[in-house]
Amino acid sequence: MSYAVKELFYTLQGEGAQAGRAAVFLRFAGCNLWNGLERDRAKGPGGCSRWCDTEFVGTNGPGGGRFASAEALADSVAAAWPREQSSSQPMVVCTGGEPLLQLDGLLVDALHARGFQVSVETNGTRPVPQGVDWVCVSPKSGSELVQRVGNELKLVFPQIGFEPGRFESLGFTHFILQPMDGPDRARNTQLALEYCLEHPRWRLGLQMHKVLGIP
Repeated sequence: MSYAVKELFYTLQGEGAQAGRAAVFLRFAGCNLWNGLERDRAKGPGGCSRWCDTEFVGTNGPGGGRFASAEALADSVAAAWPREQSSSQPMVVCTGGEPLLQLDGLLVDALHARGFQVSVETNGTRPVPQGVDWVCVSPKSGSELVQRVGNELKLVFPQIGFEPGRFESLGFTHFILQPMDGPDRARNTQLALEYCLEHPRWRLGLQMHKVLGIP
């Protein structure tokens, strides 16, 4: 299988339960909830098409391209990790778009062979391959949630019809409420803060990378 990658770079994880940890970000091209084109924001089957701020179209980002094999892509991921940090277990965050359109067992095995902990950030509409070490599911309104267990459930808030309470019975360790970005970010942050205070099972999650101005 070949892989289409939008971008591949070394940075800090900016959000979720592992915020602040160094990682190689592997952003796959493509998504199953909308095509990523501005003109089609109102046409996506998932409600996220109206507020998604992630660029996942094409393969022209830093480190991006088409990789002919899992071995070739895993080599590029390994090359992005600083050699002087070899004493720490490296982590790769597989994201998108929707990474599970492409991430498969061959790539997971190839990344493990190079010493990486494999993390995935998915919308939960497809099952996660065996062997993934950290599973973060971010449900999107208008879609069917298939992956119902994992390490963290990260819910963008608010989403009409996707109230946090409907997810609390699922098999996740961490429940994180992330204010929806955009023109109403301040109001959404206040709403999320108030919800977490009233429902302490949820943690407020902020996008640290945006605050710090890092990729």
